[in-house]
Amino acid sequence: MSRLRIYDDTHTETPIAIHHDHAAIAAALNAVGVRFEQWEANQPIAPGATQEEVIAAYREDIDRLMRENGYQSVDVISLKPDHPDRAAFRQKFLNEHTHSEDEVRFFVAGAGQFTLHIDGKVYEVLCEKGDLIGVPDGTPHWFDMSESPYFVAIRLFTNTEGWVASFTGEDIAERFPRMSPHSSAQNVS
Repeated sequence: MSRLRIYDDTHTETPIAIHHDHAAIAAALNAVGVRFEQWEANQPIAPGATQEEVIAAYREDIDRLMRENGYQSVDVISLKPDHPDRAAFRQKFLNEHTHSEDEVRFFVAGAGQFTLHIDGKVYEVLCEKGDLIGVPDGTPHWFDMSESPYFVAIRLFTNTEGWVASFTGEDIAERFPRMSPHSSAQNVS
């Protein structure tokens, strides 16, 4: 189940709000400029589908976002618990950083946790199958895929070279909860 926990950025123990309802999550995130949507495939996706098959299943929504926001490229990333470089991939995203472009991810399967640091608050967003999150450029955030990652995600970019991060050097990400491998079901779509 998707989840949003909101914290004061100086109090890591107790969230000031928790939402599980998609409409409530979308409203809270929209209020701080973050896109959160639910998508459904327009055709079935078999386990092990190719990047082209996954993109084709969501082509309408992808094209809509590309038109609305000027995204230039799209790809699919997939990570499973047995990936030999999973720890290195996880570590790459765990520290607070920003991008010079929006970070847009749609979860086709599995889950990941985006944590955003906006205006003195921390927004911890557990994204699961069917969730799209659009983090605006310049927004400090970090991403956790857990020690046992499983996700398939569509990524959209305005920079055709893809993901480029600028790390803030702040240690805030170390003070907030990490994603548990049990936060989400590990089922393939």
